[in-house]
Amino acid sequence: MIERDVLDWLLDTDPSLRWQVERDLLGEPPEIWARTRARIATEGHGAALLSHQDPDGQWAGGAFFPADVVARLQAGLPPEGDGQPFTATTWSLTFLREWGLDPAVLADTDRKLESVVWEYEDMPYWGGEVDVCINAMTLGNGTWLGRDMSALADWFVAHQLPDGGWNCEWVEGSTRSSFHSTINAVRALLEYEQRVGATPEMIATRRRGEEYLLARRLRYRLSNGEPLGGWTDVLMYPPRAQFTTLKALDHLTAAALHDGIPFDERMTEAVESIRARRRPDGTWVQEHVIPGRVWFPLDVAEGEPSPWLTFQALRVLSRWDAAASG
Repeated sequence: MIERDVLDWLLDTDPSLRWQVERDLLGEPPEIWARTRARIATEGHGAALLSHQDPDGQWAGGAFFPADVVARLQAGLPPEGDGQPFTATTWSLTFLREWGLDPAVLADTDRKLESVVWEYEDMPYWGGEVDVCINAMTLGNGTWLGRDMSALADWFVAHQLPDGGWNCEWVEGSTRSSFHSTINAVRALLEYEQRVGATPEMIATRRRGEEYLLARRLRYRLSNGEPLGGWTDVLMYPPRAQFTTLKALDHLTAAALHDGIPFDERMTEAVESIRARRRPDGTWVQEHVIPGRVWFPLDVAEGEPSPWLTFQALRVLSRWDAAASG
């Protein structure tokens, strides 16, 4: 059961979150949550992020890094500030997509970005580059905007490693998969499949990637069964490109529902670890905020109850418990 005061608290949030609460926790009909979803373009975080878009379709003048950061690097100067900047085009599009913005609002953005190149070897923007996590965001964003992204979807099939996952360091010769790269790859492949369909090979590729995570129970080394470390369980919004058990559970439960298969029992321990961290007031706390330049804060500070984390945890537990009760 979800406490009424928690639901009221979640409903009193930005439209980008409220519409998902209405749909996924309250089970409201489409005419209710779609009306809230439509407000993303004109209110709150969505409208604020749209206001920062450049006339050429980019954000902060760059594909993955802001133009000023690229200029400093080219001049041999170190970046300013702590952490990676998160204001450029790929990060901004990813948030607008994940928040649920109607892609029609960005009707000509995909065309404008055809002339943009990546900071890595000036590769064409919509073709992706070599980084798995960057390509995952690009696959999701391009598909959302209505582009034919089949070539980039095929890239994930071609670059899956023998152990079933992916690693952004493959270009440096790495042959062992990464939790971070793998969760982003399978999320992008599922989004592609849900929006436009997928070949049997793509579906098999996604499921092999999910099996990579499940075989390790989202938290352990396959070789010796030892825990990977506390980093897997850190609760943070936004997680950016990083793996968290909550991010993985949200994907894996959604993927199982999409595939029409039972939830895998190897998720049980991770699910219960999320349940155990629910506070007496029914919320979950922000445990870490990844440092880096942002247009504006997207959630609460460390140590405060997080609406986004609370929603995501409740969505996972609602799916899990509904399946357990038959």
